[in-house]
Amino acid sequence: MKKPDTAPKLRTPGVLAEDLGQPLHRVLYVLRSRQQIRPTARAGRLRLFDREAVEAIRVELACMRSSMDAQRNTARTR
Repeated sequence: MKKPDTAPKLRTPGVLAEDLGQPLHRVLYVLRSRQQIRPTARAGRLRLFDREAVEAIRVELACMRSSMDAQRNTARTR
């Protein structure tokens, strides 16, 4: 019988960007500007993030997107 894999799946910012379908610079901006999102582990210089961090990044990117859309709509109505 095969044992279930209990190790958490950790991702680098580049893999996160690919998984989220976002440019790397946006993911890096969120990681730099949101101090509450911290790496779960490090491997040398690499920062590794777990599922919770992925969801937090997804939420922050959605907030950024809605803010940008609101600004565009405001600019159009002027």
